[in-house]
Amino acid sequence: MRLQDKVIVVTAATRGIGAAIVRACAQEGATVYIGARNMERAQNEVDEMTAAGFAVKCVYNDASKPDSYQSMIDTVVAAEGRIDGLVNNFGGTNPAEDKDLLNTSYDDFISGVDVNAGSVFLGCQAAAREMVKTGGGSIVNISSIAGSVPDISQIAYGTAKAAINHMTKSMAVQLARANIRVNAVAPGMTATDAVADNLSDEFKAFFLRHIPLGRMAEPEHIAAAVVYFLGDESAATTGQLIEVAGGFGLATPIYADAMDAAVAR
Repeated sequence: MRLQDKVIVVTAATRGIGAAIVRACAQEGATVYIGARNMERAQNEVDEMTAAGFAVKCVYNDASKPDSYQSMIDTVVAAEGRIDGLVNNFGGTNPAEDKDLLNTSYDDFISGVDVNAGSVFLGCQAAAREMVKTGGGSIVNISSIAGSVPDISQIAYGTAKAAINHMTKSMAVQLARANIRVNAVAPGMTATDAVADNLSDEFKAFFLRHIPLGRMAEPEHIAAAVVYFLGDESAATTGQLIEVAGGFGLATPIYADAMDAAVAR
């Protein structure tokens, strides 16, 4: 029960990594609010978790509506009296628009950066203002390995995630005296329904060759890192980034070919 009696908000948490974070936090004793645009889907998750004996609720949040971040935090504080933790889980990209430098429009680039990095700024700002009043808290930003390892496409998404990494460190420094810790978790390829539905088996097999551990992370692995940052075990840790990507990007760029050659010898 590492999060006993803590009030935690997780955005975009009706499926995949977000849903796993909600479950992990609830299992550790927290009261968890699912920040969601689709309230019907969120309520279904709330009902399931409540039936299992966990304290899970939902609150409206839409990344395309900046004002909804403040209203989300205001709603939680009005109901609970405080907020102890925020997990900025929202993020995404449209591969049809977010391509490389030569094939991405300026509007699509700015839109991609705005919705990904801007949502983190807004969530952190609204939550931190309340945490200052109540003596502190913990914020965890969900970044991506794409923020550290350049790609041949998705220039807006990668730029936004790199910005989130920098914001995490900047906010950690700026909020430390208020006893507010800010850290980040950077997933790599993760075994979510979205990956299963949108990536071919051939591509997944190709990608896995470049992951030293040779497997995708499970959503629960991301959630475990988040729980660590939210709990008191990390009370002296701020401004840090944990990559949960199986070692992707650590080895030589020719890792897969080098491994094949080693096996052949």
